[in-house]
Amino acid sequence: MELILDILSWASIIAGGAFCIIGAFGLISLPDIFCRMHGASIIDTMGLGLILLGLALQTGFTLGLAKLAMIFLFIMFTSPTGTHALARAALYGGVDPEAATKPKSDDSP
Repeated sequence: MELILDILSWASIIAGGAFCIIGAFGLISLPDIFCRMHGASIIDTMGLGLILLGLALQTGFTLGLAKLAMIFLFIMFTSPTGTHALARAALYGGVDPEAATKPKSDDSP
């Protein structure tokens, strides 16, 4: 049983690390702030969520699990709030979304 938990734990941690790397590439390569916020949300939700799940599987039912759950809840409440505030600040600052400024193709009705 311990071997199965170790395998699930490490698979979750590795998958979370992969999502963090994918999100980091998104932060670097996406064109504007609104698209980059999407890349950052991948890191927050999937990357950190899977890493914390893997750590929770390693910890078992101890005080460490409660601490990991509190970290997860904190991130899930603060990340959308911070992203929303950043998007509103960008809009009020005059930043236009990239999709709104691109000309439409001739094929669209």
